[in-house]
Amino acid sequence: MEIAEHITVVAQEAKSLAAAAERGGLDVPVPTCPEWDMRDLVRHLSEIHLWAAARVAKRTTKLWPDDISEHLESWPDLAVFWPDDDKLVDWYLDTNANLVNVLESAPPDLDCPTFLPAPSPLAMWARRQAHETAVHRFDAENAVGEASGYDPAFASDGLDELLIGFAQRSPGNPGMSPHTMLVRTTDTDDSWHLTIGPEDITTVRGDAPADVALSGNASDLYLVLWNRMDDSKITATGDRRILDTWHSNRRVRWTT
Repeated sequence: MEIAEHITVVAQEAKSLAAAAERGGLDVPVPTCPEWDMRDLVRHLSEIHLWAAARVAKRTTKLWPDDISEHLESWPDLAVFWPDDDKLVDWYLDTNANLVNVLESAPPDLDCPTFLPAPSPLAMWARRQAHETAVHRFDAENAVGEASGYDPAFASDGLDELLIGFAQRSPGNPGMSPHTMLVRTTDTDDSWHLTIGPEDITTVRGDAPADVALSGNASDLYLVLWNRMDDSKITATGDRRILDTWHSNRRVRWTT
């Protein structure tokens, strides 16, 4: 996907998330984010948008903030922690609009910190914020009982980010012998082969024999591997314990 396409997704998915939050209210629990309610979800994504926009616009050498107050240095008019409930969703949309403006205004040769592989820093930040927003849009809609999936090309792009980017930054499965997992999309004909060792994970694009093979449409696989949906809509052939271990061990955090 192109950078402009990712930026469009950032804006579109934000509007859908905000609409779900308005419909459900801020007190509704978010089952896919245990212990969070809608308020926590909206606050979290607002802060993520402020953080990402600061990395792109200010080009700071520091990647991870030590404290929430650091966002005030970059966005004194926006970094209000936290607005009253009746203003929270509109404030979220303001942080999203700020991020979209920053991404659209950034030069193609942008030089700033990154943490995932991508053709350029701008490509990484646009892609990451697109998928961050899209996954949390699902969280918000699911909380009010009306979640929808994703365009196949976008979902496959998200699987690539997860399996090539995040997975290879994560620890493996300590105490387990090396094992393999194949992920194959039936609608976009993409595949990834993961070797999961006790200390790390190595992912290559392509098809190869594996201890467990997962197949399904890209949207369902995207949600399953992001731990947003159970496995009933995908096919798992082989050792399902490997998929169970994925669900237990793969939790993305800011500094993971």
